[in-house]
Amino acid sequence: MGKPRDAEAVLEEWLRAVSDGARAAGHSRTAAELLDGKAVDVRFAYYGDLFPAHGVPGRGPAAPAEPHEDEELLEMLLDAVDERLAVPQDDTEEQVLRLARNKLAPTGEPQGAGGVLRRVLAGANALFTLRGLRTLGGWVSAAAMLGDLRQVRWYLARKHIDEAGLSIDERIRARVTAELDPTGPTVVVAHSLGTVVAFETLHRHSAEVPLLVTLGSPIGMRTAVQPRMRPQPVRTPAVVSRWLNFWDRDDFVTGGTDLERCVAPSASLVAPVSTRVDSDGLYVHPAAKYLAQPAVAGPLVEALDAAAVV
Repeated sequence: MGKPRDAEAVLEEWLRAVSDGARAAGHSRTAAELLDGKAVDVRFAYYGDLFPAHGVPGRGPAAPAEPHEDEELLEMLLDAVDERLAVPQDDTEEQVLRLARNKLAPTGEPQGAGGVLRRVLAGANALFTLRGLRTLGGWVSAAAMLGDLRQVRWYLARKHIDEAGLSIDERIRARVTAELDPTGPTVVVAHSLGTVVAFETLHRHSAEVPLLVTLGSPIGMRTAVQPRMRPQPVRTPAVVSRWLNFWDRDDFVTGGTDLERCVAPSASLVAPVSTRVDSDGLYVHPAAKYLAQPAVAGPLVEALDAAAVV
């Protein structure tokens, strides 16, 4: 998501983070052997260039706003606020969340022309006083944050059809499918919107996935995200043998925390197992922050080691 990225540079960043986390978990030698590019084939599926740009240079072709787009952004923010209001960290956070909710859904105020967008911006600006949200994605304004959230909406709306008749979500999943081993085991690590993409892609994948790791996932958003995911009902893909989900309490993107409460197990009774991790500092959403955690890197390296032996 977000601004254009150098896929190779991002992969290197992720690998460095895994190495740091693996050393902290006591797997320094194994990590070094596995991640040097010889023992396992490590790939990064990049699809950021497929998103429309709304006229932003370097971010793909521009696209006009679609009907109901602002309403869906409003629903997404309300969902995240309500999930967090269920278990606020302290009184200050609860006050901020209630203020944001009142701005997103004011009582008795007619929407009018442009009213939904004004409410979305007002609510997003109120949320910016939450600890860590401004630095969550490197955002400098509420408008910048909403620009990235629109990409989640674009994927789930399943529109932006290309000349070949493929919607944006189909093209994104094709990028991920191209990096999966069609015959052998693949350990899959997915972050943020990528967790939704991986979930849907793996439902059409036929080879074994001994471990699926999801980081900072919005799958727990029960109103804005889950009903729009495919297939329904939302359940663990059949090819996944183990699913570990990690979330940070300061990561606003994780609408719900325990995915096992909203994702049904597969026929083999495989369900996601969610674990809270706590990163240092305020900038907690990036994948590298999660991958540097011993609780994340440890089982990941162990799964890679087992797959390499096979």
